[in-house]
Amino acid sequence: MESAIENKIVVSKDEYKILELVIRDKVHDLEELAKRLNIDKSALMRRIAELESKKLLRIDREEEEYFEVTEEGRRYVKGGLPEEKVLRIIKEKDISDLKELYEEGKRHGISTNEVKIGIMHLARLGVVKIEKGKLIVNKERVEAVVEDRIRVRNVLSLIDGMVIGKEGVEERIIKELRQRRLIRSRKRKKIIITATRLAHEKMQKGEIVVARLITRLTPELIRTGKWREAIIKPYDLSVEVPKVSPGRKHPYMEFLDQIREILVSMGFEEMKGPHIELEFWNFDVLFQAQDHPAREIHDTFFLKRPRYGTIKDKELMERVKRTHEDGWITGSKGWQYKWDPRKALRLILRTQTTSVSVRTLKVIGNRNYKAFSLDRNFRPEALDATHSMEFYQCEGIVVGPKLNFRHLLGFLKEFSRRLGLEKVKFKPAYFPFTEPSVEGYVYHPSLGWIEALPGGMFRPEVLAPLGIKYRVLAWGIGIDRLAMVVLGIDDIRDLFNLNVEFLRSKARPIIPSMIR
Repeated sequence: MESAIENKIVVSKDEYKILELVIRDKVHDLEELAKRLNIDKSALMRRIAELESKKLLRIDREEEEYFEVTEEGRRYVKGGLPEEKVLRIIKEKDISDLKELYEEGKRHGISTNEVKIGIMHLARLGVVKIEKGKLIVNKERVEAVVEDRIRVRNVLSLIDGMVIGKEGVEERIIKELRQRRLIRSRKRKKIIITATRLAHEKMQKGEIVVARLITRLTPELIRTGKWREAIIKPYDLSVEVPKVSPGRKHPYMEFLDQIREILVSMGFEEMKGPHIELEFWNFDVLFQAQDHPAREIHDTFFLKRPRYGTIKDKELMERVKRTHEDGWITGSKGWQYKWDPRKALRLILRTQTTSVSVRTLKVIGNRNYKAFSLDRNFRPEALDATHSMEFYQCEGIVVGPKLNFRHLLGFLKEFSRRLGLEKVKFKPAYFPFTEPSVEGYVYHPSLGWIEALPGGMFRPEVLAPLGIKYRVLAWGIGIDRLAMVVLGIDDIRDLFNLNVEFLRSKARPIIPSMIR
């Protein structure tokens, strides 16, 4: 068999049919080939790729622009252009009054808006003009315009799928249809198959042989001896093996898991809380005044149904009320306004996981403990490189009788060190529920210094209503922004990117303290 096919190229029966169509019938379009062979395009591409590897075919990809008729255009193809309908009424009724024309249009099932569109185009075409509410018709132009509009509508009905620049359609009609948004241009990929010079030569000399090609030698082929009648395809060791992309977690989720491990290794326990929260826990317990700008609709997502929730602990509500109004027993003067319990019961999407911290304080009380929450929050932010309306926050509290502000700074520095963040700086800050407060900044190579490490000591106005006598240091780290630094991302939107190629290109986050 080997000597019989020397200098010849062996192809399968299907591959030979493809070569015949491309060389003899001049079929070069992939879709046309698939139609002629009655075969699926993906299956056809595998055979074409095989012929390409044998240097018999060449595959080229082109982008072509074509027209697509819009929904409005399809409506006009079926029922006629607005100006055609208006002209028909004018000719039949000899109408000159605009109001009468609108009424007659309604009787013919033509909307007022469509009549207006028709008049506008008839005026453009020099058929009508309007003077003092009266319609003046140029009867000499009517028949010519009727014929022209029929031609335009016929073009509109034929234009769907037409490749731009290849059909002999009047340019003025195309221009009009595009301006009226009755057609729009679209782009599509086109695969062109052409035979190589080698294919032409081999086909002409009869040196393309059809035979059964074996890619796998089975026991049945050996037992029956059919392997002798076939050609065994040789291995091509120069071909790279297929790239295998195993499943993996999203790089950002891997980063969050590592953050949890770091905090657990520092002695913290994870705490959980609801995404749908009462303003009471999200704002009021945190001594955030009810007229604070952050509690307005432009900074908070409010629920429509149900709008309100309930609180069973009426004594806690009373203590929070007193704290807001006059400071209660905290030594503060409060906010000096009438606290509204109805506003406190409104349901929102929580804007901060600090609500989880105060819920935990209420449950655990005065004890030495450390807890953290790593979960999502929601704010109606304008989406940009460093802000998102849905974001993760890493909230934490440390409770103890002898804690001070230096312990908080020490924690933030140690946490940053374990993340491998080299450039970190702090400055004084203000938050309604902590005093003293701090803002920590980390350095991003592309974005510069970004605020990501806020914290402070909970105020007496927060702790006293909850019955907490110990000191509590608290922090609410913008973990999304820290992830941008660690993962080498300069747009916060990429943290939630679902593009498979992007996800595969991102290496697993390497946090120095996690290397064992």
